[in-house]
Amino acid sequence: MANHSQLLIAKNQKEISILPPMANRHGLIAGATGTGKTISLKVMAEAFSSIGVPVFLCDIKGDLASLAMAGEASPNLAERLKMLDINNLDFQRFPVRFWDVFGVLGHPVRTTITEMGPLLLSRLLDLNETQTGVMNIVFKIADDQGLLLIDLKDLRAMLKYVGDNAKGYTVDYGSVSKQSIGAIQRGLLRLEEQGGDKFFGEPALEISDFIKTDPEGSGIINILAAEKLFHSPALYAAFLMWMLAELFEKLPEIGDREKPEMVFFFDEAHLLFKDMPKALLEKIEQVVRLIRSKGVGIYFITQNPIDIPDSILGQLGNRIQHALRAYTPREQKAVKSAAETFRTNPNVNVEEVITELKVGEALISFLQEDGSPQPVERAWILPPASRFGTIPDEYRQELISNSPFFYKYREMFDRDSAYEVLQRRVEQSEADAERQKQLADEQRAREREEAARQKAAKTAATRKQPDTMTDKIIKSAVSSFSSQMGRSIARGILGSILKK
Repeated sequence: MANHSQLLIAKNQKEISILPPMANRHGLIAGATGTGKTISLKVMAEAFSSIGVPVFLCDIKGDLASLAMAGEASPNLAERLKMLDINNLDFQRFPVRFWDVFGVLGHPVRTTITEMGPLLLSRLLDLNETQTGVMNIVFKIADDQGLLLIDLKDLRAMLKYVGDNAKGYTVDYGSVSKQSIGAIQRGLLRLEEQGGDKFFGEPALEISDFIKTDPEGSGIINILAAEKLFHSPALYAAFLMWMLAELFEKLPEIGDREKPEMVFFFDEAHLLFKDMPKALLEKIEQVVRLIRSKGVGIYFITQNPIDIPDSILGQLGNRIQHALRAYTPREQKAVKSAAETFRTNPNVNVEEVITELKVGEALISFLQEDGSPQPVERAWILPPASRFGTIPDEYRQELISNSPFFYKYREMFDRDSAYEVLQRRVEQSEADAERQKQLADEQRAREREEAARQKAAKTAATRKQPDTMTDKIIKSAVSSFSSQMGRSIARGILGSILKK
């Protein structure tokens, strides 16, 4: 079904294939719910894997895990194969690895607070411009002081530290209000309730572990179990954007090659761009535009093409458009917008056909060798070679246990980081304060002792001593003499008076 020169994806009267050298020009799979987007994704993932290209995709409904099991014949499938004149469908399983942010349905996927960065983290917490500015200040102070921000408790500790010392940082970093600190702390609590405490930590994912082939040379299909993650849309979107940023920063420039280094499929792509701040949207636009030079193809899966910003939609050259509904003004706008993005084909009225497509049928336009889009074709997506539906839990767990990454990511560890450093600072500060208090108490005790001693000495110096025998004799003699003198004087005075 696939070779290195072209990957057969669909058929009408002719075969419609995607060219591997053009596969890193990015793409779009769009269509209303239940029109066949998942099948298109599976067929493309199988095709890329078969030529040795690793794939990453999100399994939101739990039905992509079946790539790990070979397909089976059925009456409906036989009918579709007959219609497409396919006689050689080779049922097979594909090499897969399961991943899960929550570590239940796959290997744990973690990153650190530092690697996520203040911009993506602010988006994840739905912070306003002022709060985002405070988040940037907190990250900057942590960097300047060499404090590692690994998990949520590190960031909480750093926020408290900056808040408690805000006045000291105002001149060098800018003002930090307690209200903004409080808003960020509340956001972190909400994030933890959504499972963010499991996403932030170590060992952090090495993005190169996604880019692997099996011993036979087939590309590994990395499947992120997103059934639970999807119920936390902010975390889901932030995770996907972080992956894009990681790929962009970590992979080397390789230019154009005969096939992509890796292909990513981002399901429910509208969540990536919903209420996205302008600064972050500009960053994502840049990543999408430049990452193809690193050999990475990005395929967005969404219901309506208008869910994707025009600046990014214009970069998606490989397109599969399943049926759209046109019941509301917004849906009518989506139909018109989708029709205008295809290279015209005089045999296909896109705006009319797009609402008539059956399940598994699509309007398709892939890039040609010169980089220009093919004229749009109406065609049937091929059936996948792997199984439809889900897989047994026991089989999933067996594949997880036998993976070479089972022990690498299984256990989380907590190394010395901002929380521990700041905790030691607090403990040291408390110990210093206690020591100062103890020294002050000792000084006051010494001062009291000295004051008491001085007082005692003074009292002792002024207190009358008991008379000795000599003192008593002298005092008696003096007293007697004084008495005699007194009486003599008195007699003299009285005598003089009486004589008169």
